Amino acid sequence: MKPITSPPSLETERLLLTGHTLDDFGPLAAMWSDPMVVKHIFGNLVSTSRESWMRMLSYHGLWPLLGHGYWAIREKSSGRYVGDLGFADFHRVMEPSIRSIPEAGWAMAAWAHGKGFATEALTAATAWLDGQPRFERSVCLISPENKASIRVAEKAGYRDPTPVRLNDKDTLLFSRARRPAQD
Repeated sequence: MKPITSPPSLETERLLLTGHTLDDFGPLAAMWSDPMVVKHIFGNLVSTSRESWMRMLSYHGLWPLLGHGYWAIREKSSGRYVGDLGFADFHRVMEPSIRSIPEAGWAMAAWAHGKGFATEALTAATAWLDGQPRFERSVCLISPENKASIRVAEKAGYRDPTPVRLNDKDTLLFSRARRPAQD
């Protein structure tokens, strides 16, 4: 199989999912420094500019190392940065281990909350992952209080939430089996 070194472009009715560019850094850093965005992520700690820069660099590094990674999400009509979404292996120290299983994650700018963008983007991303035969399933980790993200995950086919402890916090581990390609 040919290695995937950069993110493929995905398109939905309202969104474009592409690799991050330098122009994305400002909106990405603003998003990750917004308390509304991180309310259920990282223990409600906003990211510094440097932490956001390192995050963006890691997004680029995931693709050549793992063959999957994160996309920048943009609104088609305006080109406006919506957020980040993709799959990673963060080598989390937890039981059960999810090492080598693509872990879905997403964050949307506060202005984009409640518009269905996360569901639309995750549906496109999981369809892409379903076309990668080396992965039998993917997972996601969500705070039990994050009802909006739980709904997004369930709409994309993530099921069977299992309570786990991650970073000394209660978290739900969801799983999604790869779906066969549609003919």
